[in-house]
Amino acid sequence: MASDGPTILATSGGTRHGARTELELAPLVRYALELAGVDGRAPRLCHVGTAGGDRASYNAALSEAGRVAGVRVSHLNVFPMPNVADASSFLREHDAVWVSGGSVVNLLALWRIHGVDAAMRDALDAGVVLAGSSAGSICWHSGGTTDSFGPELRVVTDGLGFLGHSNGVHHDSEPARRPLFEAAVASGRLSAGFATDDGVGLLYRDGALAEVVAEVAGAAAYRVARVGDRAVAERLEPRLLPDPA
Repeated sequence: MASDGPTILATSGGTRHGARTELELAPLVRYALELAGVDGRAPRLCHVGTAGGDRASYNAALSEAGRVAGVRVSHLNVFPMPNVADASSFLREHDAVWVSGGSVVNLLALWRIHGVDAAMRDALDAGVVLAGSSAGSICWHSGGTTDSFGPELRVVTDGLGFLGHSNGVHHDSEPARRPLFEAAVASGRLSAGFATDDGVGLLYRDGALAEVVAEVAGAAAYRVARVGDRAVAERLEPRLLPDPA
């Protein structure tokens, strides 16, 4: 199912603990599927858990969350080897891709080794909505802040670059994220970009920010630009998504 132009939803949210299941699909994941324009059948979602090591337990929990929500969930794994022969064809069979969090550095390395980076580009060009949270948000951008290397946050600058901006995640819940992101933009190490509080998503169309949405009231996104030798942050108020819960 083709979306309305190349579409990426980059978030700091999307799933949560369920009432009767371990996980449930929160409004940001549901919005990614809505963007695909599915009508008359169950939406097809491809989950990619590379950043978390393709944990079978997490895959199973997300599949169950999808079943409860009426969504067909499949998984693209690279551990211990890719579980499909042609990642590009597999991704294009879906309406949306959801990339979950973990180590963005490991994700980028493994995707490049196995050609998943090129497959994601093919899927985007074919109209599949690309979406994700945390590492699954930073990966589409030019770079951002990460704890992939250890407890102390560092800057990663070799994102896929599908979006020509940097990206900050968990802006309100992890105190070290905001100052490091803003310092990296101020120094020019990261390009100007956008950051999200937990529960907020950035909708990009054709590489440009089109809308800010949220599944949590009171949370926001931020446009962070370099002005001289400092970073200037502008708060962007989101549209609150409906919550079926």
